[in-house]
Amino acid sequence: MHIRPSTHADLETIVGMLTESWGGTTVIVHGTCYDAARLPTILAERDGRIVGMLTYALDDDSLEIVTLDALERHTGIGSALLTTATELARQAGAARIRLVTTNDNLDALRFYQRRGMRITAVTPGAVDSARTHKPGIPEIGDYGIPIHDELTLEMHCG
Repeated sequence: MHIRPSTHADLETIVGMLTESWGGTTVIVHGTCYDAARLPTILAERDGRIVGMLTYALDDDSLEIVTLDALERHTGIGSALLTTATELARQAGAARIRLVTTNDNLDALRFYQRRGMRITAVTPGAVDSARTHKPGIPEIGDYGIPIHDELTLEMHCG
């Protein structure tokens, strides 16, 4: 597997993956509306095809993972992308990596916690509020769990 930064030539693929996974390129977390297709992106390639991607926003203090998608689960794609994001955060002098997921996303919670991330905040009703800006956010998520809340996870990377 090869991990690399995206180029302009990857934009169509990135938009397609975001649309498939996220219902479009708009991602709303902690009240912030991102156009994930315009964010820095790292891609995972295997045998010449893109099998995963991670979009992120970087500020002085942290690298925020906005989206992470692995087209093949349990094959190391997500771990490789997270490792690369951690390296990018360190190179940029960021003290932590953070991300937001939803209360139904049990697989993501397991994945991130097994890799050292910790739940640092729960924002009840945040997804309900986000639906006013992005009505396509589903009401019911993984495992038939109603989606209402955001969970923030963080990991120090310094």
